[in-house]
Amino acid sequence: MKSMKRLLSVGLTLAMVAPLAVACTKTEKPQTEEERVLRIATSFGYGPDDEYFRQQFTEVFEFANPNIKIEIIPTTNDPYGKPLESGEKAPDPLEKLKEVMQGDNPPDVVMVDYDQLGDVINSNLLTQLDPLITKDKFDTSDMVPAVIDGLKKAGNGKLYALAPTFSSSALIYNKKLFTDAGANFPKDDMTWDEVFDLAKLVAKGEGDSRINGFSFSTSSQMDLFYGMQTYTAPLELKMFDENGEKMTVDTDQWEQVWSKLAQLQKDNVFPEIFDPSKPMDRKIDQDNPFAYDDFMSGRLAMGIVGYGQISQLINANKNAANYKGYTPIEWDVVTMPSHESAKGVGGSIYMNGIMGINVKAQNQDDAWKFIKFINGEEWARLKSHSSYNLVARKKYLQPKDGEDFHMEAFYNVLPAPSTDNTKLYRELPNLYQVQEIGRQQFQNVLQGKTAVRDALKEWQTQGDAMLKQMRENPTDGGVGVMPLDSVGSSTEVSAVPAAQ
Repeated sequence: MKSMKRLLSVGLTLAMVAPLAVACTKTEKPQTEEERVLRIATSFGYGPDDEYFRQQFTEVFEFANPNIKIEIIPTTNDPYGKPLESGEKAPDPLEKLKEVMQGDNPPDVVMVDYDQLGDVINSNLLTQLDPLITKDKFDTSDMVPAVIDGLKKAGNGKLYALAPTFSSSALIYNKKLFTDAGANFPKDDMTWDEVFDLAKLVAKGEGDSRINGFSFSTSSQMDLFYGMQTYTAPLELKMFDENGEKMTVDTDQWEQVWSKLAQLQKDNVFPEIFDPSKPMDRKIDQDNPFAYDDFMSGRLAMGIVGYGQISQLINANKNAANYKGYTPIEWDVVTMPSHESAKGVGGSIYMNGIMGINVKAQNQDDAWKFIKFINGEEWARLKSHSSYNLVARKKYLQPKDGEDFHMEAFYNVLPAPSTDNTKLYRELPNLYQVQEIGRQQFQNVLQGKTAVRDALKEWQTQGDAMLKQMRENPTDGGVGVMPLDSVGSSTEVSAVPAAQ
C-alpha cells in the first residue's frame, strides 16, 4: 500500500511539472548535454540541502533542465546559529554574501531581501537585466506595479533583479456597516485623511455594541503604537539615526503624527486602547471561533488585511452555518491609503525570491535562464494556486473558487521606502527596548497623562541615554536607564526594523 501511495505521489508530481518543463524548454536553443553547474547564494542562511528553498525555487527548473545541477552556497560557517561568545558580534549576512560574491568561486545567482537590494546594486555587484530582457524579448509588461516598479526604484530606474511572488495588504471594508450608516464605500487611491474622515461616519456605539471605524489590524486589542508603523513607514519617519547613536523623535513631524492619531483615538475611530495587563475581553468559544477578530465579528468597518487572511474570511462565510455565533460578512477591498506626499505608496509589501545575477558569475547564461524560468508565465501559472503568496504576473492573479473581489487592490501599490536595520539590531540586541519607551510614552498620551511634545521629548531623552549605554555595553539589558513606570508590562515586544 505504501509503495502504491508513493507511486501515485510521484505520478501526480510529474503530471504537474511535465507540462511546465515542456513549455519552458521548447523554445530554448539546443545546448550541450554535458552537466553544468549553477551556483546560488542567499543572505538568508540557506544551506546546500535546504528542502524549503529547493521546493520553492529550484526543483521544477532542475526537472526541466536535467543537465543543470543547482548548488546552494552557504554564506555562514554555522547554519545552526552557534551561540556567540561574550562580546562577540553576530556576523552580518549581507556582508558575508557580498564577500562570497567577490570570492574565488563566486555564485552565479544571488537572492536578497528588498531592504538589501539597493546596497548590493550600489556596490556594483549585480548585472543589469534590462539588456538581457531586451535581447530575449522577455515580457515584463504583465508584472504588477508592486513588484516591477518597486524593483526599478531600488535600481534608480533600472532592473537588477526580479521577484516571482510577493505578499501584500489592502484596506478591507464591511459593506453592510457603510450601507447602514448611509456612507459611501471606500475606493482606490484614497489618502489616509480621507479614510479617517470616512471612518468617523461609520463609528458608533459603546461597549460590546461599539462599531469602530478603522484599525491598522483586524485583531482585537491591537497596539496602536506598533500598528501605526504602517502609517509612518511611507513618511520615512525614523526613531534613531542610521548609526543608532541618537534619537530622532523630538520633531514637528513626529508631533503631527502622534497628535492626529491620539485625536482619532479620542474620537473613538480606533478600537479601545490596548492594555497588555488585562486579559482578552472576548474569548474564543465554540459558537464564534472568530471573536478575536474585530472585522469577522462585525465590530470593525475598515481595517488593514493581508492577502493571506482572505482565505479564512471566504471559508468562514461559506461555512457560516457551522458557527452559531458567526454572521457572514459582505466585504470587498481597495488599495492601501497613502499620504499626499507619497501617493500610491503602501507600507505592507514583501517581495519573495528577489534574485539577480552576480557580475562575477561564471555561468551567466544559465543564471539568466533560471531567473527567466522562475519569473515566466508558466511558473506563475503553477504558483498561482497559493492562498498566501501572490504571483508577480497579473494574468494569474484572479480570485479563487468563484469569489468576486477587487484583487487589483493588492498589487496596484508601491512598497514603502525602508531601511535595513538588521545590522544595528545585531550590534545592539536590546535595541527593541528603545521602541518600548516610545510605546509607553504614547500610551501616556492616549490616556491623557502627557502632552504629545512632552512625551516625545521624554522618549528622546530616555532613548538617547539607553543608546549611549548600549554602545558602551552592547550585551547589557539596558533596562536600568528606564524608570520602572516606563517599562510597562512584561509583555514581550518584537523588534520591527522597518520602522527604524
